[in-house]
Amino acid sequence: MNSDEGQAASTGEARANVLRLSGPCARWDEQDADFIREILDLVGDKWSMLVIGALAAGEARYSDLDTTIPAISRRMLTLTLKRLQRDGLVDRTAHAEVPPRVEYSLTGLGASLLSAIEHLAAWSSEHHTEVRRHQEAYDKSARHSA
Repeated sequence: MNSDEGQAASTGEARANVLRLSGPCARWDEQDADFIREILDLVGDKWSMLVIGALAAGEARYSDLDTTIPAISRRMLTLTLKRLQRDGLVDRTAHAEVPPRVEYSLTGLGASLLSAIEHLAAWSSEHHTEVRRHQEAYDKSARHSA
């Protein structure tokens, strides 16, 4: 990177150039684009998608989610639930019982993501064989060229 590029990057000029590109990002200003990336990081996270999918059927206890979602650690489940709750996608209801009972459910906002997640899951199911074939061809090519 030369000094002009470094200065442009440090002043945000390079970032502004990215936002001038055509395509879907061109319609948002920098602040909106940053927030959109933040939300896509949240909902694009595999654990968030799996938690939202698991809650699609209705309320669930922590232990139910822990057994329903394959390979998620308890720590990751806790962090994911807290993040989804913070963003208004999941509600946490603590019932005053002995022993205490806590249930999680989707909010209206969280439920509104279900169709997008279902479309992505359907696309994945429809194209997984093709994607796997491309991955294997790429890996084979990379091994031979190394």
